[in-house]
Amino acid sequence: MTKVAIVTGGSFGIGLAIVEKLLSQDYQVFNLDIKQSETGHFVECDVSNVADVTHAIDAITQRTGRVDVLVSNAGKHLSATIEATDEETLDQLFALNVKGAYAATKAVLPCMKAQQYGAIIFISSDQALIAKPNSFAYNLTKSALASMAKTTALDYAADNIRANAVCPGTIETPLFHTAIDQYCEKSGANKADIVAEEAALQPLGRLGKAEEVAALVAFLASEDASFITGSLQSIDGGYTAQ
Repeated sequence: MTKVAIVTGGSFGIGLAIVEKLLSQDYQVFNLDIKQSETGHFVECDVSNVADVTHAIDAITQRTGRVDVLVSNAGKHLSATIEATDEETLDQLFALNVKGAYAATKAVLPCMKAQQYGAIIFISSDQALIAKPNSFAYNLTKSALASMAKTTALDYAADNIRANAVCPGTIETPLFHTAIDQYCEKSGANKADIVAEEAALQPLGRLGKAEEVAALVAFLASEDASFITGSLQSIDGGYTAQ
């Protein structure tokens, strides 16, 4: 029996690494994203739209008859204080980072309950554990995902459905480089210097890799993690241990 995994935002960065890792472990992987990808079964879907997510996942479950793993990964970053965050921007960030996860989780639960098995993994952030400057709304949404992991774990433990949050630190992805590019454009700083400074901030002395996050996700999805639920799993080179 081939296991089925759904990954939101699986077309680049951490999401793509997760799709590739699960494919390597013989999952049938469906990638919900607005950006086309040739990796896995691509399903065009605006993850910020609850109806789109619900329709996409309903179609998948009708096709496969099961969903073993959901990885709620889709999200975007925002660097801004509360004063610099207008209502429209806040709504857009919540729609993708939080409501997308809400919609995907709600959509897979009937199937997982019926089969009495499932693993749900939310891609949160080290910012669910600590605060960082100039990160009001992003921190807020990632903390919400950590909360969703814990409440979902408790509500569905009796159905043998596990839920956990992965909390990456500074991972070298397209999202990371976009954020650095934007900072350098505003500040006039040298990108190579900023990247080196970011690496030096990590106790292990380097940036994380998307493949390392994917390996942790695959572990949490597996039977080797069958007694792990409701947890926040740091993968940050020791940053939050300081």
